[in-house]
Amino acid sequence: MANKTAMVGSGAQGALQRGKACLRCRKRKMRCDGTKPACQQCVRAKKADCCEYDDGKGKTRTQILKETIARLELRIRELEDPEYVSPAITLHDPHAYHHSESSSSSLGSPGSTSFSASHSPFPSETTSSPPRPWTNLPGVSPSATPFSSEIFFDEPQISAPFDLAPALLDLFAPHRHQCGFEVHMGSLRDSLNLPMSEQRHPALMNAIYLWACFVSRPEPLCEHEEHFLTQAIQAHQQGLRLADKVLDIIQASCLLSVYFLANGRLLEGSYHASAAAALAIQVGLHMDVSPEPHQWMNDSTESFDLKPQKIDLRRGERVLAFWQVYNLDRCWSVVLRKPPVLPDASNPWTSITCPWPQDMAEYDSGYIESNSPYHTIAGFLNGDVASGSFSLQTLRAKASTLFAHADQLSRAWDSRKPSPVNQDQIRALEITITRFLSTLPPVHSLDATMPDDRQILITVHTLAHASIIILHQPFARDDAHSYDRSSRAARACASIIKSMTDSDFNFLDPIVGTCWTSAAEIIVRELDTLESAWPPMNSSDVRSELGTILYAMTNFHSRFPILGMFTPFLCFLMLTFDLN
Repeated sequence: MANKTAMVGSGAQGALQRGKACLRCRKRKMRCDGTKPACQQCVRAKKADCCEYDDGKGKTRTQILKETIARLELRIRELEDPEYVSPAITLHDPHAYHHSESSSSSLGSPGSTSFSASHSPFPSETTSSPPRPWTNLPGVSPSATPFSSEIFFDEPQISAPFDLAPALLDLFAPHRHQCGFEVHMGSLRDSLNLPMSEQRHPALMNAIYLWACFVSRPEPLCEHEEHFLTQAIQAHQQGLRLADKVLDIIQASCLLSVYFLANGRLLEGSYHASAAAALAIQVGLHMDVSPEPHQWMNDSTESFDLKPQKIDLRRGERVLAFWQVYNLDRCWSVVLRKPPVLPDASNPWTSITCPWPQDMAEYDSGYIESNSPYHTIAGFLNGDVASGSFSLQTLRAKASTLFAHADQLSRAWDSRKPSPVNQDQIRALEITITRFLSTLPPVHSLDATMPDDRQILITVHTLAHASIIILHQPFARDDAHSYDRSSRAARACASIIKSMTDSDFNFLDPIVGTCWTSAAEIIVRELDTLESAWPPMNSSDVRSELGTILYAMTNFHSRFPILGMFTPFLCFLMLTFDLN
């Protein structure tokens, strides 16, 4: 006890000598009083068991655990692969655990440059460092392994070192629109230089790094997807437990969901989409309120997200985060054949009153649209097509609304029994879709737009035409008008594909691939009708449209395995095309 009092007294008199703080305080850049066995910072955070000191006299608990895990992993590998020969001699870095007082010994600190191959987080076929995939990335030296060995014994960390993180962000930036992630990229990059407590949540950052690896396929970088996926999920669970930076957690859920869905892992994708929607409702993202944290959260949410210098930018990211969740919930509910999670009723607690989103550049400039209707979605479906701005984000959200509402009306229709849907509602939605399409830049003018804008507009056009197909699906076989409308919409989807370039496929929202299957089904039906007519009619144009969609689906499937769920239909489509 006397020793503890003496330690507290010495800490109060002045700053500790360099290297005397505990490892946890060093890692979190916090002032440490040097009290042993646990400093006051760790005691207050209820992390007394994790308080460790590295005085150069021996290994810490964490270091011993890491060595134990490395030995166990090596032994498991030997048991699984009888032909594997472990190295006879294990080389150790003499400075890995013993540091002079003049150098920082913080685990995972930016200044630490020594790495142990046995602790590499990446699976490898040899005991050497990962081969050349990282050497071509900007800002990465080919002479050293650019990863530190982070293991989550205490709390999740962003498992990409400082020099690699900007390279991964650069890989991800052009693809952020295809997963619906809208954020100020400049602020995101600048956050890498901030203290850990002010950076974006590790769940979000690891989800971003995961996408950077995913979109690099088939380059060797994709070999590390599993590592970042594991880190993102662990950090996501930790963030939920602590209610820490909830907006980042919601955005991470969306990125994880689209990653799983794009890879055909539908249950996992549906789970994270539902989780994101439920969290968005819980924190009130669907309402037009100020972006202040909710009182029910603990003090860790004081930085609800990275604190931008402008309140407009902070509010803008909040609005864009909601519409990211909304697009994910509405569109993929149609594909997964499940009800959407986000409600939209007249009740103030469940009505979507969040204003239509604007582009990030508008929020960055300080401009915020303030004349959005109170019931955002309900007003649009009632014919207020011009409400809100004509930003790309608004167009994307409105296209999602039409897509989901068309599916809702189509499912509710049943001619054999009384239905809550009548023909007037179907005609009203068809008029709304037609008016919405008239507000979009025509397809033939997309070449004049910027690549990012172009790919978002391709998604918007495709969703709008797919909405018409879905809306008329119950009547297309028996009603000439519905059949004609569906056929025209399917051909419009083929025209959109013809306006695309091969590079566009790399940046499209995965939802587009599922829309093409609806268009292909209509065209196959039309082809069958023409071939069975008497006398036979010329079907060359229809076969051309079918070939265009078949090419797009095959090309898209090579990038996004989501179309694997439509493999039987794709095989049937190829067979039909070959026979004709």
